[in-house]
Amino acid sequence: MQRKILRTIALASLALVVGLGAAGQAQAQEVKATYPNMAPLDQYLMERNAEIAMARSAAPDSISQDAEVKVLGGHGYETAVKGKNGFVCLVERSWMSPFDFSQFWNPKMRGPICFNPPAVRSILPLTIKRTELVLAGLSKAQIIDGIKAFEKGELPALEPGAMCYMMSSQGYLNDSAGHWLPHLMFYIPLTDPKVWGADLPGSPVMLNPQFQGAPEPITEFMIPVGHWSDGTAATTKDKH
Repeated sequence: MQRKILRTIALASLALVVGLGAAGQAQAQEVKATYPNMAPLDQYLMERNAEIAMARSAAPDSISQDAEVKVLGGHGYETAVKGKNGFVCLVERSWMSPFDFSQFWNPKMRGPICFNPPAVRSILPLTIKRTELVLAGLSKAQIIDGIKAFEKGELPALEPGAMCYMMSSQGYLNDSAGHWLPHLMFYIPLTDPKVWGADLPGSPVMLNPQFQGAPEPITEFMIPVGHWSDGTAATTKDKH
């Protein structure tokens, strides 16, 4: 059951497969019709202190209390709190989903995420660039072209050990998944998911098709964990 839920999640921490059977397909079409275009910018913005708190909730306090925190502004992410430990926490928006996801423009989506130092240097730039392109008012095709150009010219090489925390119970990952389950994500260059045993029976490792060369040259794996960042236990009931 968790794997079916997982495949509806479409942020920096989660996989996507819409439409399990006829009812699922009908629901996906309905959702797609609901978010055909980007909403007014103010629907994606948050009150500054609330966004800082939500961003910090992505990881345990032992990590997030000394992390840099970024918040979304009118032209992209801005540093709200300087950090000490090399981690960066922020709240991703819906446009970090796969480009073909029906909720790509869902203004309700909030994905608290905290990157470790290797991911800050080699994954966070993708989040920042994609967000800048979106807020510049570009089409999806133009955003993809902009990311490809960024990859060729400015994107740092992916560093070994790049990973992030998505352990917040406060996020809203999409209309189907709610805040789902706490999990960790690991980034490696494009590879066969079987190398990690992803999505095999009994394996806790799951493939997230967020990037997968479309267009970012990254393979991303997710591993659910048993507790939220505040230490409370997480169960399948927490998905909404």
